[in-house]
Amino acid sequence: MSLAKTWYSVADAESKFGVPKALILKWVDEGLVRCEQEDGTVVSVNGDDLELKVDEYVKKG
Repeated sequence: MSLAKTWYSVADAESKFGVPKALILKWVDEGLVRCEQEDGTVVSVNGDDLELKVDEYVKKG
């Protein structure tokens, strides 16, 4: 079991991973990054999913 934080607000994820909010939300919409929502608004994203996607994104660039 990981003791590290795995869920981040979109703003915190944007800051931690250096990825624009719009791109994070695009990945959420595409089903590539899990999220938690409240009233249809994304309130947190899964850091493990995001880390994998960022690694893939960087390798393509």
